Amino acid sequence: MLLSALGFSLMSACVKEVSGLGIPVLEIVAARAIVSLMLSYVDIKRKNLSVWGNNKPLLLARGLVGAFTLMFVYYSVTRLPLAEATVLQYLHPVFTAILALFFLKEVIQRSTIACIVISLIGLFIIIQPNLSLGDVQLEGLSAEALTLEQLTLAEATLYSWTSIGAGILGAFGSAVAYILVKKLTKTDDTSVIIFYFPLVALPISILMLGNDFVIPTLPALGLLVLVGIFTQVGQVGLTKAFQCADANKASAYAYVQIIFSVLLGWVYFGEVPIFTTIIGGGLIMTGALINVLWKR
Repeated sequence: MLLSALGFSLMSACVKEVSGLGIPVLEIVAARAIVSLMLSYVDIKRKNLSVWGNNKPLLLARGLVGAFTLMFVYYSVTRLPLAEATVLQYLHPVFTAILALFFLKEVIQRSTIACIVISLIGLFIIIQPNLSLGDVQLEGLSAEALTLEQLTLAEATLYSWTSIGAGILGAFGSAVAYILVKKLTKTDDTSVIIFYFPLVALPISILMLGNDFVIPTLPALGLLVLVGIFTQVGQVGLTKAFQCADANKASAYAYVQIIFSVLLGWVYFGEVPIFTTIIGGGLIMTGALINVLWKR
């Protein structure tokens, strides 16, 4: 899970950087799928496995959920500071624990309940600037078109509700995908499970992209390749981890990605988290640590 978190942090940084070069989100999803598809195929052939797997309906469902989850996650990463986008995305242990109760029959322990409550309080604190100041539609307006009052409000709010919603939907989709992965590890090899993600995501993203394709420059092309490579690192670590632990416990370790993302956002993008993000993110990480370390 630690290796997975590092891989996904670097992936998010590359997504944010390449979007700044004018590459649409759906094109980033497609590029990531192409790289992951090739790497996964080579890995499957190395193991002398069938690419189609055993539980095909569940494998297709995992790929479909993963494709749309990726779109939500990438959208939030391109619209929010890296730390805030990652904090919202890593609410997924809350959803994973609840879904695991119904679909995997995993018992929710007191530590997990504490994690859920504390994490939701942290989420409320993070979005508090929006709740207190209201939703201001500032996206797409130039600095010259904004009044002084709007600029002051924009600096205090920082986020749009669309971006926040996309981050939360990405977290929920991740939880659904994790539950599917946990069930699939009983019937299929991890390489096959990983292969189906880009196999489904590629055609969907290309169809939705349509005529919005942008020919990438050489630096953008390099970043798109890195998105796929770092994603593969994250996926392999994630899938392997779920072979060894309950879904709600294993996913809690992924919270270390918040630390990686804060550091990357600060050092590379010059993003300094605001006070509410620091407090809310700290509570979410505290909830995760309680969930992991309660018994010890």
